[in-house]
Amino acid sequence: MIVGGIHEDTDFYNDIERAAATVEFFPPKFGGVPRPSEFLKRSLPANLFPRQFLLPDGKVFMVANNQSIIYDIETGDERILPDIPNGVRITNPFDGGAILLPLSPPLFTPEVLVCGGTDIPDDTPKGDISSQTPASDQCSRIVLTEDGIKEGWIVEKMLEGRMMPELVHIPNGQVLIINGANTGVAAVRTVKDPVGNSNADNPVFTPSIYTPDAPLGQRVSNVGMPSSDISRMYHSTVTLTPQGNFLIGGNNPNGNTNLTVPVHTRTEFRIETLDPPFMSLSRPQILGAPEKIGFGQEFTVPVMVPSDLDTSNIKVALIDLGFSSHAFHSSARLVFMDAQLSDDHNSLTITAPPNRNVYPPGPAYIFLTIDDVTSQGQRVMVGSGAPPPQTD
Repeated sequence: MIVGGIHEDTDFYNDIERAAATVEFFPPKFGGVPRPSEFLKRSLPANLFPRQFLLPDGKVFMVANNQSIIYDIETGDERILPDIPNGVRITNPFDGGAILLPLSPPLFTPEVLVCGGTDIPDDTPKGDISSQTPASDQCSRIVLTEDGIKEGWIVEKMLEGRMMPELVHIPNGQVLIINGANTGVAAVRTVKDPVGNSNADNPVFTPSIYTPDAPLGQRVSNVGMPSSDISRMYHSTVTLTPQGNFLIGGNNPNGNTNLTVPVHTRTEFRIETLDPPFMSLSRPQILGAPEKIGFGQEFTVPVMVPSDLDTSNIKVALIDLGFSSHAFHSSARLVFMDAQLSDDHNSLTITAPPNRNVYPPGPAYIFLTIDDVTSQGQRVMVGSGAPPPQTD
């Protein structure tokens, strides 16, 4: 599903004359004709790289600028949802982070979290925007049920403002908030006072952990988190790895390689890993997994469980690591699966997600977390492995 964009290059805002205010599909659906979208027209001009999530009912949640909808793929209907509060905008050139929080059986109730971005009005001329304008510290969260939509977005705060933060799943159900800048906006050399070529400044060096089931106001913490000394702003990224740690790279707010601008805005070739504390502990292991798992399938895998772990707290996560651009990890998804550990702790019986809307067909990694210590991931194919369309 391909949403929005622009027909010609732009150095900052999208605009009505060149905007691609359409939705289309690959492989083609509905005759291959792009569908016009009123949502994409309304959300101009700050609506490049819309954030999209497939919901368990087969519809798609989208957010662009400060607006959000639920999109019906079959009919093209757009259900307008409440705007992100306080005028906060989260899509390029005002990139914030967004994530679909973990889906859990039996209901797989979807919730979306968006963090960072800016409250700069989207009619502000780019030449009036500063690299020193504070980024938003707001996180907004919405439950995508009838009651949740009626309640609207619930606002909470990060520990600092972040432009271009990235939100990444942790296999235990928490979310890593990492990268970005404390001031400015995305893109290159379009504001009135760029730093080198960067529209942003004051990189944020310390990541935070977001705990979805903690009380409101206590969900964000950086206690015990290490700080880097490498800036990760425009054109940087992070990913969970199959080993269970995080790989971090990038930072290039320049048109090409540039090593002459201020150090935190230079082209960056160094990469880092962020290693959770369990990396140095004896970890549970999934000793094998089927090549493919079918929807609703119950399957058993051999495991090794260290004797010092409390087996009353077990989580089995099915994760798509996603792929990222502009502070958003498309297709990233975590679905918890029902699992039962055998009495001898040598095997684990797992029930796969029920259908292709809860977990879209394709590659995944299974992670086992016991007593907050996470295994390495085992790669599986969810569904038949055939090209789309697939059935359940």
